[in-house]
Amino acid sequence: MFSQEGYRLRLEWGPEGIDALRACDVLVVVDVLSFTTSVDLVVGNGGQVRPSRWKPASGPTLRPASLVGATGLVELPSPNGSNLCSLAAETGAHVLAACLRNAEAVARRAAELGETIGVVPGGERWGLDILNEGPREFGPLRPCVEDYLGAGAVLAALLGAALPGTASPEARLAADAFGGCDVEAAVRECGSGRELVENGHAADVDLAVRVNVSKAVPRLVEGVLR
Repeated sequence: MFSQEGYRLRLEWGPEGIDALRACDVLVVVDVLSFTTSVDLVVGNGGQVRPSRWKPASGPTLRPASLVGATGLVELPSPNGSNLCSLAAETGAHVLAACLRNAEAVARRAAELGETIGVVPGGERWGLDILNEGPREFGPLRPCVEDYLGAGAVLAALLGAALPGTASPEARLAADAFGGCDVEAAVRECGSGRELVENGHAADVDLAVRVNVSKAVPRLVEGVLR
């Protein structure tokens, strides 16, 4: 039921979404604020990213603004996107990392890699505060604006590439949401965007809200996004 059989393009949230869509040929992980945006910046510079499992005691993640110009191999933990990449790799699917910056490029590559494409927005976690002192345990998943729009950007590009009629209702609604709003304003003004800005990370949001400015297509190969 929740694996959306019969559709080429599918969408489900978080770790449970990875499990539901595990039969897909391609899984696209979306964590706009900020894991997959960071990955895009590094891979776009010719570097590589090793996603590592984030633990509550591991502290803040690397921010996108700190990775502008970064090359080489970067170890990058996060409570959402990094964990999802690891889980997606266990399914045997091709794993790609997408954000608003590289949505069209990732969509093109996903269509080349397989027939069924699952897009997995990471969402946030209630009770998890990686910026300030506070609860640091994983709580329930909180669907978030930025990842829904990032997933919608990938799906809109796929639907625009001669794939009409192949999207599940979940996938089509995300694509419609992306096409029907001011994406930059929505991400800046949503809870996640405001949290980063108010904690001095406006530069991260500035990098994340740029749509289709990158040709990088990070693909997970032997545990490394390259």
